[in-house]
Amino acid sequence: MAIGANLPYLRRYARALTGSQITGDRYAAATLEAILAGSDEPAEMPSGKVALFHAFHVVWSSAGAPVDEADSTLSARAQSHMESLTPNTREALLLHAIEGFTTAEIASIMGVQTEDAADFIDIARREMENSVRGLVLVIEDEAIIAMDISAIVSDIGHKVTGIARTRSEASHLAAARRPDLILADIQLADQSSGIDAVNDILAQFEHIPVIFITAFSERLLTGKRPEPAFLITKPFTEEQLRSAVSQAMFFSSTETLVA
Repeated sequence: MAIGANLPYLRRYARALTGSQITGDRYAAATLEAILAGSDEPAEMPSGKVALFHAFHVVWSSAGAPVDEADSTLSARAQSHMESLTPNTREALLLHAIEGFTTAEIASIMGVQTEDAADFIDIARREMENSVRGLVLVIEDEAIIAMDISAIVSDIGHKVTGIARTRSEASHLAAARRPDLILADIQLADQSSGIDAVNDILAQFEHIPVIFITAFSERLLTGKRPEPAFLITKPFTEEQLRSAVSQAMFFSSTETLVA
């Protein structure tokens, strides 16, 4: 099982699933302990990555599919939203849209039929996109990508408050109109950092969910500093972005990062 190569992606999945880096890492660690103890040895798994995620799903499900304890009004609201979801659907959507598993692989991971996995994805997409609408700030210096992001975000019912190409523009736009969600590239037009831009905004407004978009996602998945709950790798697909936006608005959670 290629644990080392796939562990950053398991941690990303666990982070998004729980809304907490600490909680996500705790269940990722429990998964590794279960594997080392030989308590989860799937007989026929098509790949090492699928086997690793299956082991996590066994641990996660056995614990009752927990999310992090509500430590703020925002977290409490997010957990209230979670209660309305059809069981297993959010996991299936994350596995498919963010981690890139096929429906057959998701079925293996979750121990269900392929048809059921496909149904879970469709149900989750509908339930999440219909649950929350809000204002979105896009921080992206490439004009074509910024236009694509804005079109996708608008298509699922959100309103784009502006597009920032630099750190200073991002702070100005956020101050003028507080966003409900931030979509941020890492490297901006004037060589400034999208991470710094986000931290500037979060210093003004707490509890704004953030989705980072980068060509080097593994650089933010080291476990050595606070990590974003939602991280998309360039080039991204429309489905990945739609899912991440719906997830972030539905289960709002973010951490500031050190650039």
